[in-house]
Amino acid sequence: MADNTNGRSYPEPRFDTFVSKATSRRQFIKGVIFSGAAVSGGGYLLSLGGCAREGATAGGVERLLTLNVNGQMRPVDVLPNETLAMTLRYKLGLTGTKLGCDRGECGACTVLIDGVANYSCSTLTHSIRGREITTIEGLEGPNGELHKVQQAMIDELGPQCGFCTPGQIMSAVALLNENPTPTRDEARHALSGNLCRCGAYDHYLNAVMRAATGERVSQA
Repeated sequence: MADNTNGRSYPEPRFDTFVSKATSRRQFIKGVIFSGAAVSGGGYLLSLGGCAREGATAGGVERLLTLNVNGQMRPVDVLPNETLAMTLRYKLGLTGTKLGCDRGECGACTVLIDGVANYSCSTLTHSIRGREITTIEGLEGPNGELHKVQQAMIDELGPQCGFCTPGQIMSAVALLNENPTPTRDEARHALSGNLCRCGAYDHYLNAVMRAATGERVSQA
């Protein structure tokens, strides 16, 4: 029924108008949820395919390289701007090398290149042809035994969440290869490029000193 108050005519509200609004609101909420999931997961998906997309944008083409990884010659197709961390993890399956910041700050991706600790997320794969690459997997002994630094990390309860541990170990191994009897300050300096978000720095230092001396470290 139309309302003629003040001489004006107002149409009656239609039920289907409210139904469509309710439906639209449900659809809106669903859209917000799916959009949030897409945005939050987008960075991860982009990081996985980043080197391939960036290479295509820059006109890059994969080239076959042979890398010396953990004493084995490994053929692999590599993009011009592909980082060593991406190659190791996603093409050679060496997932012990972790990707944390992916910008050369946290040290989770540390590997040895010719015995020297390097951030693999900041090293282009094609730039290290002919050099010796050692990852955490390459520390395993001939009979599967742990490296002395790995064992010391266990004995001194070094890891908590464990995400940064491979990088911490690789930095420690590089130190002990160069200086078998470091002071605690020297060990602290060697591991200063490795971030531990759990704050287990003293435990990691204890492990390095234990690996160097073979003795239990009581300092907490």
